[in-house]
Amino acid sequence: MFFVMGITDGRKDLDFTQTVICDNCGKYGRYQVFMLYTVLSLFFIPTFKWNKRYYVQMSCCGTVYELNPEIGRRIAAGEDLQIRSQDMTKVNQGRSYGLKHCNNCGYETTEDFDFCPKCGIHF
Repeated sequence: MFFVMGITDGRKDLDFTQTVICDNCGKYGRYQVFMLYTVLSLFFIPTFKWNKRYYVQMSCCGTVYELNPEIGRRIAAGEDLQIRSQDMTKVNQGRSYGLKHCNNCGYETTEDFDFCPKCGIHF
């Protein structure tokens, strides 16, 4: 007797639509909610999922937020709800369409400077 099994990571895009003004780039976009998980497969059939994590990606700039697990489970169950900004934690900042942002003083510019014109720190 032999067993064929494996452990892999998976991604499932959830059916959710909410349009918003993006906090990162200021453009009109929508939340794209997805779930990442680890799955055990026996004979190529997924049998057990664990380590489920829910994320939101902005359609406009690609910024990724981790979603509160309870809100993620409710969306996965098909519940119709609104995602609030306090339900998300920023994981990866997307593109900001040519804006340079100083991490020291917060100054933003579209110019191609190597140093911040306000505080002098390297971008």
